[in-house]
Amino acid sequence: QVQLVESGGGLVQAGGSLRLSCAASGRTFSIRPMGWFRQAPGKEREFVAQISWNGGSTSYADSVKGRFTISRDNAKNTVYLQMNSLKFEDTAVYYCATSYYFTRLAREYDYWGQGTQVTVSS
Repeated sequence: QVQLVESGGGLVQAGGSLRLSCAASGRTFSIRPMGWFRQAPGKEREFVAQISWNGGSTSYADSVKGRFTISRDNAKNTVYLQMNSLKFEDTAVYYCATSYYFTRLAREYDYWGQGTQVTVSS
């Protein structure tokens, strides 16, 4: 069993930055890949970024590549999403999730956080 709690969302102006955190409980956190997804009103949940269990591999959606950075601290059971140069279209609820697999497919993730709202004003 893994529980995930996101924090760090808020309101920011376009061009600004936010850092999201996802605190995990459970002994298996350090061996599981982690991912960030987002869902805007009226849209499907979409992949944002993922990181392997040891942080050695990462991948990003094209829409955030070069602006967002995913990282993790297994000693703190926490994964982060540093978001820079935010755009209005980044507005969404952001979710962290964990999977047995290094994958972009939401259906492969078995534990999800409750989400944190990110609002970017133009």
